[in-house]
Amino acid sequence: MRAVRLEAIGSIALREVDKPAPGPEDVLVRIEACGVCGTDRHLFHGEFPSKPPVTLGHEFCGIVEAVGEAVANIAIGDRVTGDPNISCGRCSQCRAGRVNLCSNLRAIGIHRDGGFADYVVMPQNQAFLLPADLKPTHGAFCEPLACCLHGIDLAAIRPGASVVVLGGGVIGLLVVQLAKLAGAATIILSTRQASRRALAEELGATATIDPSAADPIEAVTGKAGLVPGGVDVVFECAGVRDTVEQSMRMAKAGGTVIIVGVVPQGMKVAVEPFDLLFRELKVVGSFLNPFTHGRAARLIASGAIEIDKLISRQVSLEEAPQVISNPAAPGEVKVLVVPGKG
Repeated sequence: MRAVRLEAIGSIALREVDKPAPGPEDVLVRIEACGVCGTDRHLFHGEFPSKPPVTLGHEFCGIVEAVGEAVANIAIGDRVTGDPNISCGRCSQCRAGRVNLCSNLRAIGIHRDGGFADYVVMPQNQAFLLPADLKPTHGAFCEPLACCLHGIDLAAIRPGASVVVLGGGVIGLLVVQLAKLAGAATIILSTRQASRRALAEELGATATIDPSAADPIEAVTGKAGLVPGGVDVVFECAGVRDTVEQSMRMAKAGGTVIIVGVVPQGMKVAVEPFDLLFRELKVVGSFLNPFTHGRAARLIASGAIEIDKLISRQVSLEEAPQVISNPAAPGEVKVLVVPGKG
């Protein structure tokens, strides 16, 4: 079968490899669609820890083609989405219910072979059923949505709250939709790209900011700003130094900052501890998708989340290495790799 292999940092290629076989508690899934994530690009550049050589791809959906003899409740022909994050269930973090912080965490598409391939094998516990009539391209959004749901859970948005989302990529645009569903009355998205600002307003943002045209902090919190004094919750979804630093200055006293964006490993930002203390800010990292993947699958299946407008293009496995090894195109939100694409 074909697989997109990260062979070493900075080296990625489409290769022919052996088709995997499921173990007793595994399912073999024929991949229908797999999303290209910013993390895939971080992996290519060595900015996120991984275990090459490995097949990338952790946002996938597909059809079960074979099951191990101990598999229950999943059948050949089922459409499933895969939670890529496999916790051990034994360490102190797992026993405390913090499975995303598992000491022995292993992720499909990062530490073991993933979904940029014709097939993937995963433990049955990582598979979540999807409706047979769901678009496969929608199923590939379950993993990023699950990560956003964790951030929304941590933020504890109250109806009527004010929210700022920094970053207009797929994570920011999913968070806009979830914040609206959670009851936020004011949702402001900040991004340089005009097409993403327009899309954010279609998806529920009450206002958008171009940070290249105006000081975003003043535009939000200033006397003539959108929310003078700051907002209840800030979601940092871009994973860059400027927005991480802006996030803490946009929150009101007593507000909450949720860091969702994946920053390059080793990047440093300037923080004023006195400001965190004096304004009693809560700054929380939101890592992965603990116990949210099933909820994300149900939300996707319900149609409550707009997906089609987030899909910028679909590419073949042959095109995937070029896409992953280069920056996202201007205005691009999500690229899906579709193995069956001619």
